[in-house]
Amino acid sequence: MMGRFSAFSRYARRCAIRAGLIFCQYPAYARLMRLHRPIGIWLLLWPTLWGLWIASHGQPMEKLLIIFVIGTIVMRSAGCIVNDFADRSVDPYVKRTSDRPLATGEVSSHEAFIVFAGLLIVALSLVLTLNRFTQILSVIGLAITIIYPFTKRFISTPQFMLGIAFAWGVPMAFAAQLGEVPRVGWLLFLGTIVWGVIYDTEYAMADREEDLKIGVRSIAILFGDLDKILLWTLQVIFFGTLVLVGKGEDLGFWYFGGLGAAGFLALYQQYLIKDRDSERCFRAFMSNSALGACIFVGMALDYLFHN
Repeated sequence: MMGRFSAFSRYARRCAIRAGLIFCQYPAYARLMRLHRPIGIWLLLWPTLWGLWIASHGQPMEKLLIIFVIGTIVMRSAGCIVNDFADRSVDPYVKRTSDRPLATGEVSSHEAFIVFAGLLIVALSLVLTLNRFTQILSVIGLAITIIYPFTKRFISTPQFMLGIAFAWGVPMAFAAQLGEVPRVGWLLFLGTIVWGVIYDTEYAMADREEDLKIGVRSIAILFGDLDKILLWTLQVIFFGTLVLVGKGEDLGFWYFGGLGAAGFLALYQQYLIKDRDSERCFRAFMSNSALGACIFVGMALDYLFHN
C-alpha cells in the first residue's frame, strides 16, 4: 500500500512540475491571478498569521503554517478571477483596471473558468487535510469570495463584504489549530473586518470619480465628504480591538510596540488622503501591507521573548 502511495506521490509531483512549466508559458494567467501585484496576498495573509500565532501561542504547527500560506495565495488568486469576471464589462473604462487580461480579451471567460477550477482543486486538496470544523468554515469562505465581487452593483457598502472575505482566515486559523474559535478569535475577526473596510475604502477613494461614471457603488461614494471622518473612526475601532486582543492574551512590550508602529502608518494614511488625491489615496491603500506586517512582527517577537 505504501509503495503505491509513494508511486502516486512521485507521479503527482511530475504532473505538478509539468503543469508549472506549461503555466509559465502563459503569463497572462499569472496576471489574471494578480501574482504580479501581491498586495492582496499580504492583506489576506497577515490577519491569518495573527490568528494562527495567537491560537498557537506563538508556536503554530509547521503543517498548518504551510497550508495556510499556500491556501492564502490560492484563494486570493481565485478571488481575483471572480472579481475580474464580474467586472469584465466595466474594467476597460477604469484606468487602473483597463489592462486586466479579461478586460483586454487576452484571456477568455472560458479560460478564466478553467484556471479558477484548477485553483479550487488545489484549495480542496489543502482543506481536506484539516479538521471538519475548518472544512465547514472553508465552504462559507468560498461562498463569500464568490459573492463579494457582485455586491458592488447592488449595495453601497461592498467594502464590508470584502472585509469579511479578507478576515475569514482568522476563524479558520483558530479552528484548524484549536478545533474551535474562542472569543478572542471572534474579536480579532471583527477587528480585521474593520481593517478591510478601511483599506478598501482608501482604494475606493482612489477610483471614486471613475466609479461614479460607471455605476459602481462604494462606501467612499456613500459617505462623500465624510469619508475621512469615517476612516478616522474605523481606525480607532480597529486599534482599540487589537489592544483588547493584546490585553486578553497578556501580550506585552513587543506586541504593543508593533501596534505603535502600525499606528504611525495609520496616521501617515490620514496624511495621504487629506486632499483625496487619487494617487495618494492609492498609496495609502498600499501602505496597509506594511501596517499588517508591523502588527505581526510585534506579535511574533512578543511570543518569542515575552512568553
